[in-house]
Amino acid sequence: MRLFLLTALTMIAFAANSVLNRMALAQGTIDAASFGTIRLIAGAAMLGALCMILRGELHLRGPARAAGVLSLLLYMYGFSAAYDALDAGLGALILFGVVQITMFAGSLIARDAVPPRRWIGAALAFSGLVWLLWPGAGPQVSVVHGLFMAGAGIGWGVYSLAGRRSTDALQGTAANFILAAPLGVLIGLALPVGDGGTIIGTEGIALAILSGAVTSGLGYALWYHVLPGLASSVAAVAQLTVPVIAMAGGMIFLGEALSLQFVLASLMV
Repeated sequence: MRLFLLTALTMIAFAANSVLNRMALAQGTIDAASFGTIRLIAGAAMLGALCMILRGELHLRGPARAAGVLSLLLYMYGFSAAYDALDAGLGALILFGVVQITMFAGSLIARDAVPPRRWIGAALAFSGLVWLLWPGAGPQVSVVHGLFMAGAGIGWGVYSLAGRRSTDALQGTAANFILAAPLGVLIGLALPVGDGGTIIGTEGIALAILSGAVTSGLGYALWYHVLPGLASSVAAVAQLTVPVIAMAGGMIFLGEALSLQFVLASLMV
């Protein structure tokens, strides 16, 4: 029960990231690259401080560290860029659909045992995603922004697989964020700006800090804590609950439209 509750809390944090990112970009208070960079720095600062307070030290080395850092960067900037156009729930559905594929592939490569019931559940969930995004059947999705989110999904899937090897969830997550932060600054400066140029408003900064320090930094540390207790395929399927939560958040906080097809696809998930 404890593992279930911690996993559920983590999924809520993941969904909150979608809502916060979309809220900041939809309101035009910050550009995508700046949001990703500030979010990364805020997460690094929060996690670094917690390591010093709770552990009295900070370790930057660890298993799968390079994979964790690079996949975190791919996720962060793909995620932010995608939410320039995608609704919170739809973006989360694309993201975690791709995460499921990535993590199931990792599970097969690692030769983990995947019971038939889990295969059936995963197939049902993924069929909901395919039905929603099938050309001409679902909502109009920007191909470019959909690809950004798919790239973010691959990044998050690899990040989650790397997290299963972490021996200290807080230290591992902090190291990933701290090592990724300076690279993120360079990436943020190198990325082309949109039509509106670089935008850094007070509200956008506040939302990016909240996303980075709380729902990302603390949420990802909690995720690294529960991952060793979950099989890769279980962790993949669990994350498919995030789009449903994000959809509810988008409706409540962003006034996003609700379609019958989206509801049915989310129920399948």
